[in-house]
Amino acid sequence: MAEFDQSRFTVVDHPLVQHKLHILRDKDTSTKQFRELVTELAIFEGYEAMRDFPLEDVEVETPLEKTVCKRIAGKKVAIIPILRAGLGMVDGILTLVPSARVGHVGMYRDPETHEPHQYYCKFPADVDKRTCLVVDPMLATGGSLTAAIQFLREAGVKDIRALTIVSAPEGVKTVLDFDPEVRLFTCALDRELNSDAYILPGLGDAGDRIYGTK
Repeated sequence: MAEFDQSRFTVVDHPLVQHKLHILRDKDTSTKQFRELVTELAIFEGYEAMRDFPLEDVEVETPLEKTVCKRIAGKKVAIIPILRAGLGMVDGILTLVPSARVGHVGMYRDPETHEPHQYYCKFPADVDKRTCLVVDPMLATGGSLTAAIQFLREAGVKDIRALTIVSAPEGVKTVLDFDPEVRLFTCALDRELNSDAYILPGLGDAGDRIYGTK
């Protein structure tokens, strides 16, 4: 198992997450159900990734009296899916933070070298003032995610949190070694990559399974 900074790495291992993961991995799970599960797991991860957002007091008048409650103190969020599979996680995060802005990073992996190649990149104008949640269901080699992190750092983003569903140890180490500040959340840390850089046991190609193109 690759060694990496455990302090910036969180496995969201709630029993419901584990239950949904076993269905997600099943090769016979339908496209519709797979897509729904990715959305649901993104909600669980978003909940954990935003656990430390600061709060402030606010006065609210209930039907019976005035009281002091808590609200999130000024945090702005941007969701940055890595195309195309990352789009499957966006609606889950938007369920939690409807006011979030959405940017996009488009990359494809060379089938021989496994290196990422960018074909599209667009961020909200004020992305440097936002907490950025980079979402991609699979973290294999880490090439695409590190490239997306680099683009965001170049745009001035200070707080980057990466959310994946299934991760390989090699990819986790690559990402955490690449950026000393990024925090990484996943639902499962799998065994390893095979010779084609696919995660084992994994769940296949997430993009194909989300969009029915397998």
